Amino acid sequence: MDVADLRVFEAVSRQGSMNRAAAELHTVQSNVTARIRALEEELGTALFQRHARGVTTTAAAKRMLPLVARLTTLLAEVRVAARDDGAPNGTLMLGSLETTTALRLPPLLSQFARAYPAVRLVVTTGTTARLLDEVVEGRLDGAFVAGPLSHPALRQDVVFREELVLVTAPSIGDPRELARIADLKTIVFEAGCSYRKRLDTHLGELGVILSKPLEFGSLDGIIGCVSAGIGVTMLPKAVVAAALQDGRVAVHALLPEQAQVDTLFIRRHDAYVSSALGAFLEMAKPEAMPGLAA
Repeated sequence: MDVADLRVFEAVSRQGSMNRAAAELHTVQSNVTARIRALEEELGTALFQRHARGVTTTAAAKRMLPLVARLTTLLAEVRVAARDDGAPNGTLMLGSLETTTALRLPPLLSQFARAYPAVRLVVTTGTTARLLDEVVEGRLDGAFVAGPLSHPALRQDVVFREELVLVTAPSIGDPRELARIADLKTIVFEAGCSYRKRLDTHLGELGVILSKPLEFGSLDGIIGCVSAGIGVTMLPKAVVAAALQDGRVAVHALLPEQAQVDTLFIRRHDAYVSSALGAFLEMAKPEAMPGLAA
């Protein structure tokens, strides 16, 4: 079985089209079609169902895809290991919550960039659920996510500890007033955000009836909508400190068991730890940055 054929298979599965996969792989459609047919003949089973709009994966293909993803990740790690001479270099792919990126990471990333200029550091933001999937599937070397979580493929270390608060418009003096607001909206990140689940639970305990949430991809958008009285949110207290000081929002304390949330750094147990990742992990230890950990 040729690894190149498996890469073609993965591209077709993801794109849902032989033509789009060919464009991604910088080849012609006839080459993609020939490779898929050869792979199907070797395996003795159909991998795709052809139709006018492209292709869909068969049950056999769906069973193969996680294994192909693992193989692709392993081959990439082999290349990294072969070139890793101990001096941090190459590309380091990290993920982070939007709130962690805004609040905690700038000093750490700046320090790392100064110490290891040969490393190309790429940071993408997302929800805990999405970042977890990307680490498990090998698209990220590691990520900062909200705890608690449990996954057999992952190692996790507590890096930061945050205090969550309920954030409302300045006119709300007591969160119990929210129960009298008809069709109150929550202003949140997309589905998969762990703060969002805590917010829904807390408002339910206050007897608040919620309407459909408004989802935003940016922290500034969420704070702006809350400030305008459109709805409420739940965020780390330090994230909204400036908006609170400016009088744009009000914050309301939660019970200790609701307020405390750990930010974890997650990575795969079985992944190769490059010199770049090892250097970053050493720098990100709480004892290495005591001013950021609390």
